[in-house]
Amino acid sequence: MSKADSLFNKHKELLAKACDAIQERGHWLPYPEIPSGKIYGETAKQEGKEAFESSLNQPFIVKGPQPQGRVGVEVSPYTGELGISYDQYNAEDLIMTAKQALPAWRDAGPAARVGVCAEILERLNKRSFEIGNATMHTTGQGFAMAFQAGGPHAQDRGLEAVATAWLMMSKVPVSSTWNKPQGKHDPLLMSKKYHIVPRGIAMVVACSTFPTWNTYPGLFASLVTGNPVIIKPHSQAVLPVAITVQVCQQVLEECGFDPCLVQMAPEGHEVGIAQALATHPDMKIIDYTGGNHFGDWLSENARQARIYKEQAGVNTVLIDSLPSLKRSAQNLAFALSLYSGQMCTTPQAVLIPKTGIETDEGQMSFDQVADYLCNTIKKFLSDPERAISVLGAIPNPATVARLEAAESLGKVRLASESHPVPGFENALYRTPLVLEVEGTDAAWQQEQFGPISFLVAVEDTDQGLQLISEAVANKGAITFAVYSQDEAILDKAEQVAIEQGVALSCNLDGGVFVNQAAAFSDFHATGNNPAANASLTDVAFVADRYAVVQSRRHMVSE
Repeated sequence: MSKADSLFNKHKELLAKACDAIQERGHWLPYPEIPSGKIYGETAKQEGKEAFESSLNQPFIVKGPQPQGRVGVEVSPYTGELGISYDQYNAEDLIMTAKQALPAWRDAGPAARVGVCAEILERLNKRSFEIGNATMHTTGQGFAMAFQAGGPHAQDRGLEAVATAWLMMSKVPVSSTWNKPQGKHDPLLMSKKYHIVPRGIAMVVACSTFPTWNTYPGLFASLVTGNPVIIKPHSQAVLPVAITVQVCQQVLEECGFDPCLVQMAPEGHEVGIAQALATHPDMKIIDYTGGNHFGDWLSENARQARIYKEQAGVNTVLIDSLPSLKRSAQNLAFALSLYSGQMCTTPQAVLIPKTGIETDEGQMSFDQVADYLCNTIKKFLSDPERAISVLGAIPNPATVARLEAAESLGKVRLASESHPVPGFENALYRTPLVLEVEGTDAAWQQEQFGPISFLVAVEDTDQGLQLISEAVANKGAITFAVYSQDEAILDKAEQVAIEQGVALSCNLDGGVFVNQAAAFSDFHATGNNPAANASLTDVAFVADRYAVVQSRRHMVSE
């Protein structure tokens, strides 16, 4: 038995649970999300921090073709330049190296690949504290969020992709006997073989905000179906990807495979390798998360590849009435604040009827609702320790500039404030900016990336639903939330969600927030509106990454 096959047996029980969870869509998380020493080991937190710090100010080595130089421009919004450098490569060399690695990985078969991928995820989980620190200092997330999103939650999505692919691949038999009766004559007999064959080389274009969570689904969906993967990290967030590539290469090599089945293509401020890789004739799969500019470019120019992409969108909340004013406002305050509005699921526009709404505390006017929500946000973020944990520090100067210029987009209901980050000299966090606009204003109907939110005054609930429907159809969205005590309104909102292909959340007022998507239960995006052409991680996300090639031969009847 090969090492890879033994890993399949090692992780067989985990895989079975993952497959059951995917089909049941209940609550199941394989990798603990709490950064506790009781779970990960009493020394894990300190060891992870030390491992991160040991990477600073020196080369980080992963395997690849002949390097063409070194590059590294990462800057922590907390501590400054990381000083890490990475090998740079020529696009053609990366492609050729991946092609050489493909045959043995293809021929190993689905079970072996599943075993290897499950082992990679287990080892990534053991380095979650290190990845959490790397994610914190490249994305600006608070540590708790960086640990969860960069570590266990990303690993959950990776395993979900592996299990979804296994469910599909395991339905294809290795062989069959075809027996067609011929009446008085001998039957027609044929032996048939079926091969799972990868599409070819895959690329994942990683984003700066969630360099692992948005990367692992595409990485593992492509790898487990037999495709070599080249990850092109964002120049601001290379380290979490580099750690991932290092772990992948270590496990692959231990199992007798070419470690360059997973490679990294870093670059600095000067860009170009993503374009060169994307348009190469041998590039067959591209996963992309980011802005519309490059996403649209990929669609226009990388026509030889299957492209799975998530782009900008406008996420909305409609308030028709509030079953619980206090709890709903607290839930929205967290949702609007989390990671300074830099999540693809963050609600940007809150639509409220001008005539006011019914609440469990009586009728409230538009102004009263706006004031209550803004005061709740302000109170929620009044504790600096809590604020930095929730908001994080914004790493991209362009996002800060956008925030500072946004006051002209509407009437300021809550001004953004800058405050020092406790424990980090010269670092700042910024509270959300909340603006009031009319429903017909264009400002709220396009993505304003960052901690910028709009309270949108609409004539009534029906107009609000119509405006949301149009915004999703034109700009796309990942999430849509509605608050109402009227079942008929909730039904209308669900119909909008169905027609426009956007996930709906109703009356969230507890510990679940519209920003969150739970692996093995929630599908992230639908692929049915302009914000994304794929869903993490449904069958369509994995099944087109391979083909089934058959062979057949006549058999002689006995």
